[in-house]
Amino acid sequence: MSAVHAMLRAWPVNPRDTLPLALWDSVAIAAATGGTSSHAFQASGVEMDSRDVRPGDLFVALKGEAMDGHKFIAAAFAKGAVAAIVDRPVDFPHVLVKDTTKALLDLANAARKRCEGVRIAVTGSVGKTGVKEAIFNSLDRASRGAAHRSVRSYNNHVGVPLSLARLPARAEYGVFEMGMNHAGEIAPLADHVRPNVAVITTIAPAHIENLGSMEAIADEKAQIFTGLAEGGTAVIPADSEYTPRMVEHAHKLGVKVITFGRSADADVRLLDAIPSANGGSLVTADLGDKRLCYSVAEPGEHWIANSLAVMAAIRAAGGDLASAGLALAEMGGLKGRGARFNIAVPGGKALLVDESYNANPASMRATLRALGQTPAHRRVTVLGSMMELGDFGPKFHRQLAEPIMDAKIDHVILVGEEMRALASALSGQLGKASSAPLGIVPSFEHCEGAAEAILALEEFGLTHGDAVLVKGSNSVGLGRLVTHFTNASA
Repeated sequence: MSAVHAMLRAWPVNPRDTLPLALWDSVAIAAATGGTSSHAFQASGVEMDSRDVRPGDLFVALKGEAMDGHKFIAAAFAKGAVAAIVDRPVDFPHVLVKDTTKALLDLANAARKRCEGVRIAVTGSVGKTGVKEAIFNSLDRASRGAAHRSVRSYNNHVGVPLSLARLPARAEYGVFEMGMNHAGEIAPLADHVRPNVAVITTIAPAHIENLGSMEAIADEKAQIFTGLAEGGTAVIPADSEYTPRMVEHAHKLGVKVITFGRSADADVRLLDAIPSANGGSLVTADLGDKRLCYSVAEPGEHWIANSLAVMAAIRAAGGDLASAGLALAEMGGLKGRGARFNIAVPGGKALLVDESYNANPASMRATLRALGQTPAHRRVTVLGSMMELGDFGPKFHRQLAEPIMDAKIDHVILVGEEMRALASALSGQLGKASSAPLGIVPSFEHCEGAAEAILALEEFGLTHGDAVLVKGSNSVGLGRLVTHFTNASA
């Protein structure tokens, strides 16, 4: 036998190599859902919105209170779907089931069971999408493309099963985001995923209108630990006043705990962070048995904390910390969550920071602080209402006056009815500017909606060297403002 033949015979056998290359085929779907397939087919993806279907997708015709996906089956196939999951026969390749929503859950369950990769779940009041993306980028780099994650903010009772149904059998890692608006929503999501690592980024007054208190928010977020697989790890922020509460939840379940933050007893502890030339930070962290020094491309103190959460999760998942450092150094902002644009203005360029997808008191303060640290000719911010704060809303909006003044913002455009409370607070500071922090009270104006805000920013007149932060709850629609100014600059 030649040396080449001997080497081939000695080639290591990887059990994953026997798993299917296609995401799903008709036989596997029928077995997972208890349905009946009309044709033999293979699918490379799973989609529930006909507008987002790509060639090779399996379209799941979900039925809701106001919409029936079966009405869009022809549109899905026109965009390249290879088959559909339906509850009635159709003139296209399909798998017939009794209940399409249950079929999606069954498909998700089957995907989890067939994949032996490590699963990481991420929740938190602030930063969960960014942390999820950073963990994914780290693991995808180290595994050479064998990582999977939930896209966009698919983090609810439909989005999580859909993301899980997309998990390839050969994936080495799966990263899933979990969100909630009401009590009792996190535990079912965690039970779907059964993560090996569960991360809480931070606790802040998001959705406090529905939860009623910060303690209730912390308790609900900690429900992510109830789904942890045997031997799983809970990753918890060390610097929160609710840390003991979350740790207690984890200990009652008998799971391992890793904490991260500035606290002296944090397992992943910040030693030092200094600004870097690109606007991010150079971070030094102590992991107990080793120290790490790495760069974080994203600006702001909140991303320093996020990076510690990423490192804690990567270590708990058995991932490569060096790859995590490289991923954090290269990661750019996400659409609506920190994407940065250089837009054309008279005299040159202005920086526009897109944080238009979400807003709560903690994230508002963090991004305003980051704007204050951004070198600029003038600092301008367009702030939309923060939703789901209930009776706490006026107080939390008024309290933004101080971080606005601390950040030395030159001009503020406030958008939405809830922002009237902040307009009143800023107006009250104008008469006592000398007693305000650093004596800085910005000019400001209030707008009813995004269209009016676009006109207000155009009339203000951005010039070369300005920096603009756009942030608000998604329902305010400030993404339209971002699109307007970035398209005008293209």
